Amino acid sequence: MLKIGLTGSIAVGKSYVVGIFRELGAFVIDADLTAREVVAPDTKGWRLIVEQFGSNILLPNNEINRAELGAVVFADEAKRQLLNSIVHPLVIEAQDDWLRKRETETPDGIAIIDAALMIESGGYRRFDKIIVVWCDAETQIQRLMTRNNMNRAAAIQRIQTQMSQEDKKHYADFTINTTDGFETARRQTVEIYERLKLL
Repeated sequence: MLKIGLTGSIAVGKSYVVGIFRELGAFVIDADLTAREVVAPDTKGWRLIVEQFGSNILLPNNEINRAELGAVVFADEAKRQLLNSIVHPLVIEAQDDWLRKRETETPDGIAIIDAALMIESGGYRRFDKIIVVWCDAETQIQRLMTRNNMNRAAAIQRIQTQMSQEDKKHYADFTINTTDGFETARRQTVEIYERLKLL
């Protein structure tokens, strides 16, 4: 099985690209979804987070208040690294389990893991090829402001907490530029999928 890591910074259009790969026949798992699963109430991840950040980051239903926790960690680099040190190993373990299952079912398939922090966490080393989705800086800022209902300064601050798009591209075997919208992104995604099938 060909194991592909797909990454890119916040608000660059990863979800759209992932949807195309899924439509084309690739197995796809979203790291954000996995990250939610590994910190669901009463899991190991949930217990570790409550231990480190306190029960005031919980919602009434005992789920972690992601907005509250996000506000804490995006304002404090040490806390952000602490959270990542709890969540990343659990996410990688769940992803590896998922990859093993897909490989058993479809040995000649293509499995894609979509994760924003794959490079930062070192998780990218587990993959045969890396795809980086990107767009120009102004497009990214505008998309994030619209998507998260943020002002420009808040959007820029959030973007700057991540590795730059240019740095991410250095790790890429393939890049997909979403600046010009859906159709050009789709065309690039289809081309890359056809190339991956030949590997």
